[in-house]
Amino acid sequence: MKEFCQKWGKRIATPQMLVIAIVTLAASFIGAWLKQYPGLSLLGALIIALIIGMIVQFPLRKWYVGSDQVRAAGVKDAAGLIANKLLRLGIIMLGFKLNLDVLFTTGIKCLPLAAIIVALTVVVTYAICRWLGVDPLLAILVAGGTGICGAAAVMGISGSIKVAKDREEEKSNDEVIAVAIVAIMGVVFALIELFVGPLTGLTDTQLGIIAGGSLHEIAHAVAVGAALGPVGEDMAVIMKLSRVLMLVFAAIIIAIWWDKTKSEVKTDGKRKVAFPWFMLGFIIASILGTFVPFIRVAAPVLVDIAYIILGMAMAALGINVNFSVLLHRGRNAMIASFIASILLVLFVTLLAVMFF
Repeated sequence: MKEFCQKWGKRIATPQMLVIAIVTLAASFIGAWLKQYPGLSLLGALIIALIIGMIVQFPLRKWYVGSDQVRAAGVKDAAGLIANKLLRLGIIMLGFKLNLDVLFTTGIKCLPLAAIIVALTVVVTYAICRWLGVDPLLAILVAGGTGICGAAAVMGISGSIKVAKDREEEKSNDEVIAVAIVAIMGVVFALIELFVGPLTGLTDTQLGIIAGGSLHEIAHAVAVGAALGPVGEDMAVIMKLSRVLMLVFAAIIIAIWWDKTKSEVKTDGKRKVAFPWFMLGFIIASILGTFVPFIRVAAPVLVDIAYIILGMAMAALGINVNFSVLLHRGRNAMIASFIASILLVLFVTLLAVMFF
């Protein structure tokens, strides 16, 4: 226990950790403030925080790190620790947003459709990525973000995948690439659905299902749903939260699949699957937020705190991003996500017309 405390104390109690904590907290609050403005609402607080982190790395390097290798290593470690640990805590707390009572009553029809949508989209997107020569790790992260719930899915799935020590930096870069791709695709298709949806002659309910079933981030589904009126917004949110619930099962299945087919982590003969335990925390939080009265009342505040924590994690991720890698490795993955997103919209539209 003493060794554990000493080990983590050396990583946490550093000037660099204080600097990065202040910077990422500020980025998270700025993202939460900016998301209220038209246009930026489509990006959402988490993506704005990521962008701020990507920008702020330059003044950090120039004015704080300089040529000091100790500071450089400390900043990188602090940002990595915040991105990793706070991300898991934020996803757990995001479970308070998931009202199981609504999902299993009003949204009961959406759950099986969400399972089909997520499963097919993840498989198809991964297949397209691999066909275009995208690395398996980046491919599965892009597939998860496209098929489930954007940045939270990318990071949730990444947290369930273990890689060798020498590939940890590559994994971190892939996380940023995948988040950037699903953010861009989400904005593009949200705009398309906003302008094209009303011209199709479909009902507000059907358009809400399409928004919740095909758009990448919760912010995208809410933004498009809000333009459809109360009914369309409710259906968009319910359908989107049904997909969010699938993140738990997807992360577990992907963790097992990755360990059996792709894992490069050396073992002593006994394989240990990187089970995403934080996903159980997500489920527990959703149960407590649904069925425990005083927690249900506090759920909106807890969700706001979750987004602040997630914003810090995203900003920290942006601080460590390698732009040359982002531009070099992201092109084919973006093409794959674009193709998959088109197929996703068409498939969800078909389901909306058939069942709603």
